[in-house]
Amino acid sequence: MIEGVSVRDLKVNADERGHLVEVFRNDWEEYNIDPEMSYYSMTYPGVVRAWHRHLEGQTDHFACPKGRITVGIYDDREASPTEGELNTFVIGEHNQQVIRIPGDCWHGFKAIGDEPAFLINYPTNLYDYDNPDEERIPYDDDRIPYDWNAEVHG
Repeated sequence: MIEGVSVRDLKVNADERGHLVEVFRNDWEEYNIDPEMSYYSMTYPGVVRAWHRHLEGQTDHFACPKGRITVGIYDDREASPTEGELNTFVIGEHNQQVIRIPGDCWHGFKAIGDEPAFLINYPTNLYDYDNPDEERIPYDDDRIPYDWNAEVHG
């Protein structure tokens, strides 16, 4: 696992009415942070939203309550003990997890399956519309050894 990345299984509380899932709690030790904001995005099947990173200390927390996504995280931090490592995770409504992503690692996701996917993020920094803390490269950039179009298992 990349240094600073963690994954938490989310408990699905289901009954005849549907289900409820706690996505974030401040008493979870590995997520002992105060998010500055939250947002959700909807992504159509097959669309890749990658690669980007944050250089001002932001940490992201991804969950996917509807649909399925593959999350990719690549560590190119020079001082990191996991420099050069790539982690991928398949999360969604049938595998409820939240992923803690160090913002200075390249990260992104792809909606997989036949329906739109919804991503919820709890970042630790507010989005600055005038000066966004985001560096972007194309999803197929050769600096990152990952093929978003490879077959997904999970």
